[in-house]
Amino acid sequence: MLTVQAINQYYGGSHTLRSVSLSLQKGECLALLGRNGVGKTTLLKCLMGVVPVRSGSVHFNGKDVTHMAPHQRAAAGMAYVPQGRDIFARLTVEENILMGMATKPAASSRRIKEEVFELFPVLKTMLARRGGDLSGGQQQQLAIARALVSEPQLIILDEPTEGIQPSIIKDIARVIRLLRERGDMGILLCEQYFDFARELADQFVVLSRGEVVAAGDQTQIGSDEVRRHLSV
Repeated sequence: MLTVQAINQYYGGSHTLRSVSLSLQKGECLALLGRNGVGKTTLLKCLMGVVPVRSGSVHFNGKDVTHMAPHQRAAAGMAYVPQGRDIFARLTVEENILMGMATKPAASSRRIKEEVFELFPVLKTMLARRGGDLSGGQQQQLAIARALVSEPQLIILDEPTEGIQPSIIKDIARVIRLLRERGDMGILLCEQYFDFARELADQFVVLSRGEVVAAGDQTQIGSDEVRRHLSV
């Protein structure tokens, strides 16, 4: 589904991504792990076309999307929940969710499927509230719901637990688990908390200083090795 080959990227003279490669299959959850500042978010922005790559390639469903614009990748079935959520503060919850349907035909863009509210029941009670009035955890649920209404084949989650209260972290874990079990999409989960990712992921990629330092599944990658690269 997603194949990333030897991605390199620079900010000025700083080499921020160093020949990063990874692959993700439909129905899998891949956890991208690493401390703050190691290049995780930069990699995700490269995958979505927000940041151009200097060299390397990104293939999605067998198609080279390396130089596609972000909206083209979204139309192809890629969805991105950015770090910090980036919801529209002045729009209502309903309007925020409908924004996720921008790539869909006009006839289908006026109705939110009930499945979204089954995953995030709290949003149904808040449809008329402005996004900026929600708590951080509620905004995170809204950002994920906005991505899901595009019916993606790949969803990219950038640190969905950051600054979130424990009860909503459990809700987000439940949703990720349900999406993985459904088997109709790939999930790329960017995290710095191994314990959260370990419960959800099939595969792991660990970044340090912009390069992959460990990769594998639960049997191939040891928790001690991962924690060594995550500890401050």
